[in-house]
Order: sequence, then C-alpha cells, then structure tokens
Amino acid sequence: MAETSVFRNAIDFLNVVGVYDVILPFLLVFTIVFAILEKTKILGIEKAGDKVYTKKNLNAMVAFISSFLVVASTKLVGVINEAVASVVLVLIVSVCFLLLIGVFFKTGEFSLEQYPRWIGFFMILMFIGVVLIFLNALGWLDTLIGGIIYYYNVQWVATLIMLIVMGAFIAFIIHEPSEKKEEKK
Repeated sequence: MAETSVFRNAIDFLNVVGVYDVILPFLLVFTIVFAILEKTKILGIEKAGDKVYTKKNLNAMVAFISSFLVVASTKLVGVINEAVASVVLVLIVSVCFLLLIGVFFKTGEFSLEQYPRWIGFFMILMFIGVVLIFLNALGWLDTLIGGIIYYYNVQWVATLIMLIVMGAFIAFIIHEPSEKKEEKK
C-alpha cells in the first residue's frame, strides 16, 4: 500500500479545519460581491473635495453578510465547490486548445482580434459550458436530460427539426447583407 505524503496530510488537515468548506467559499463570495458593489456603486458614493469615493464600509458589510449567508448553507457551498472546480477544468481545456491552435500560427503574439467570429463562437461555447456546469452542480442537468429522454419520440424530434429549419429559413430571408468596411490605411 502506498504511503501518504506530508503534503497530502497537510491538505487533509486543511480540509478537516474547514478551509475548503468555509474559508475559501467565504473569501470567493466576499470578493465577488464586494467587487460588484464597488464597480456599480449601487450603495452610493461620497464626495471629498474633488474626489469621489464609493461607500466601502457599506459595500464591505453587504459583502460580508452575503458571504456568511452563503457559507451557512451547505448546499450552496457544495454547488460553489463543484462548479468552481469544473469551471477551472474548462479554463484548463481552453488553454490547452489555444496551445493546439498556436501550432498552426507563425511565431509571435497570438491574437484573435483578426478572427472576430472565432471570439464570438468561443465566448458562446464557454458560456454554454459554464451554464451546463452550474446546472450539473445543482442536479438539474440530470433531470433535464432525463426528461428529454423520457419524452423522446419521433414526432417531437421532427417538430423540433422543422422549427429550426423554419427559423433558419426566415433568418436567411430577412437578413440584409452588410457593407464591407473600408480597409484602414
């Protein structure tokens, strides 16, 4: 039997202490809520001379309370832990994909700005991936897929295909071709 390492024991100790179930989710929620409140200035601003400051004390208190409420719910913490791990996995897959794309380009800094459709495609793909990750973490994805499989029949699929084809045809008919932008000199 393989022996456990000192580092594995340290990780297990941090788990027993509650770092992964309490401290990290608390810090994550606090940081995100505080950043959103600071950026949007929902709770107001203070003027001191010529400078404008956000109400950091209110923003911090709302973020603090929100974080404690989230940590108090073990279901929410479980969803956060599962979803964040899956999102990081999607991020790693994306970086690996970009590494593979880099094989086909010349040496230098890689930029997708020359390929705006690819950017849109990957953004939509990542958004769908993140939505599916959260649906799976909440347990709704199994219910959704199970319902689709349970109610699957030929008429349902034929109707769906017909609606997609009709929608694509209507979009093709009403689409106006855009004028090409003049090249910058």
